[in-house]
Amino acid sequence: MDTTLIIVALLAYLVAGLVKGTTGLGFSTACLPFLVMAAGLKEALPLVIVPSLVSNLTVMRDAGHFRETVKRFWLLYSALVPGIIAGLALLDRIDGATAAAALGAVLCVYAVYALTGRQGHLAEHWERPLAAPTGFLTGLVNGVTGTQVIPLLPYMLARPLDPNRLVQAINCSFTLSSLAMAAGLSTLSLFSLEQLALSVAGIVPALGGVKLGTVLRRRLDPEVFRTLVLAVLLVLGVSLIWRAF
Repeated sequence: MDTTLIIVALLAYLVAGLVKGTTGLGFSTACLPFLVMAAGLKEALPLVIVPSLVSNLTVMRDAGHFRETVKRFWLLYSALVPGIIAGLALLDRIDGATAAAALGAVLCVYAVYALTGRQGHLAEHWERPLAAPTGFLTGLVNGVTGTQVIPLLPYMLARPLDPNRLVQAINCSFTLSSLAMAAGLSTLSLFSLEQLALSVAGIVPALGGVKLGTVLRRRLDPEVFRTLVLAVLLVLGVSLIWRAF
């Protein structure tokens, strides 16, 4: 693990924390593209686990409604782990370039979806039947690419949830996914002690970025910043696909 990667990782943690604090965008989604550019996807995945987990727990503590959320979406959360197992099994069989291209595709889909501002409506009677498929597909995409937002975010946005309940529901998924990813990456021998040490070191810049982002959120139009971040993610996604092919 060279000095350049360590510097890039620490800066990526700071930027991802800043993005999460300002816009609510997922920590891993904002952090991974920079790490993948520097190290490759399989090497980058373990580096986001610890700071992502800590930032998610911090947000969950402030959002409230934990028991209510788990009771409502337990089917979705139960399906996440099998999906992650399937995704990691697929990741273990494909090369890094293909996995990076998959990450780029997911980032492009997410960025375009968020930039267009489209928000579907899911009828109440469909929430429960679609919970498990949504959880499994989210876990599958997470296992292959490291991103935790597709199709979870569109599913949650399609239900009439107030901001705190939405944040809690999404971060419960993020937290469970991070724990499952940590166990799975360790099983695949993709989580070394060096990577764990750097991931733990990333807690400080990540939380620092979250605090700074919270301050910026009060002074800056969050929609402007959010649009800029999504545009950057779209460019990075296209770049990852271009590099792979």
